[in-house]
Amino acid sequence: MIAIKNSKFFKDEELITDATVLIAEGVIQDITKDAVPAGYEVIDGQGSYLSPGFIDLQIYGSGGNLFSAYPTADTLKQMDEDLISKGTTGFLVCLATNTLETFKRAIEAAKAYQSQARAFLGLHLEGPYLNPGRLGAHPLEYVHKATLEEVKWLLDDADGVVKMMTIAHELQDDAVIEYLLEQGIVLSLGHSNADFEQANHAFGSGFTTTTHLYNAMPSIHHRNPGLPAAVFNHPTAMASIIADGAHVDLEIIKMTYKLMPERLFLITDAVTACTIGPYKHQLEGSRYVTPEGTISGSNITLLDAVNNCVKHCHIPLSAAINMASLRPAEVLKIDDRYGQIAIGKVADLLLITDNLTLQKVFAGGLLNV
Repeated sequence: MIAIKNSKFFKDEELITDATVLIAEGVIQDITKDAVPAGYEVIDGQGSYLSPGFIDLQIYGSGGNLFSAYPTADTLKQMDEDLISKGTTGFLVCLATNTLETFKRAIEAAKAYQSQARAFLGLHLEGPYLNPGRLGAHPLEYVHKATLEEVKWLLDDADGVVKMMTIAHELQDDAVIEYLLEQGIVLSLGHSNADFEQANHAFGSGFTTTTHLYNAMPSIHHRNPGLPAAVFNHPTAMASIIADGAHVDLEIIKMTYKLMPERLFLITDAVTACTIGPYKHQLEGSRYVTPEGTISGSNITLLDAVNNCVKHCHIPLSAAINMASLRPAEVLKIDDRYGQIAIGKVADLLLITDNLTLQKVFAGGLLNV
């Protein structure tokens, strides 16, 4: 049992500075101004910010091997340990367009590892059902239209480990979309050439979010508003964004936050260096690129993204923290347990100093050392 004292945290927009957070059995038991009950180990927050643990819904590798090149339980364990140490206490490992056999191997690895998982929440399949006109770094030879038979073959024995899929809705049959929704999979519109009307149709058909806003989709034009404008104008559609300053200019992130402050969330889109398989990532400054020079992933953590939002986009700290915790929890529909500092929530928590550096990580109520 742990009591975290002398920290400050946001409840809605209010900064709470004089409360103690009591943790037992991995859950926040109480938030109190009373004396700490007997039996609790007291952690001195030293005036730091207490934040919900961050949740990354799109990351391909961390701490060593790229998951698509090494789709094994060992790779997931490596990512688990590395990401928790960096403040990401929940993540979907993303598998970009690949062979169907690689997708199957990834699903088997996720099933094998899920009972041991600490931060690993499941898989995000980005492809292969994308628009060939918006590939980004995805290899054309693996991209194709979905069939119901193929999707069922891929997912029927997945045991629920596939939590999210990025799909170009405009190219898919209704039966495929209906089947995926029946499986409880979060559908994200991405690597798509959808126009304004097609994007709105996708959001009306069960798609609830959009993958890496602005990247691998049409740009906004004053005579062709396109997919981004459909996201802005929709009352509930959410969108992920990569706040590294390379994928999207930070001034655009500042503008986007003003347009959809409660529907924008952060992802890293982070990869690791790799020299095998279809994704040969090499580091170039703050981003990774393919050997041909195409941008292929970031080199940031979610805490880096929060820092960029606060320091360069002038987004309030409380909102930037929500963009890395509560909003992705809402996308996955796990905000009843994650993404907030509140009684009954899982005690995935971070202590962050005033200059936004990571001090301590609590994963499931346990101090990570």
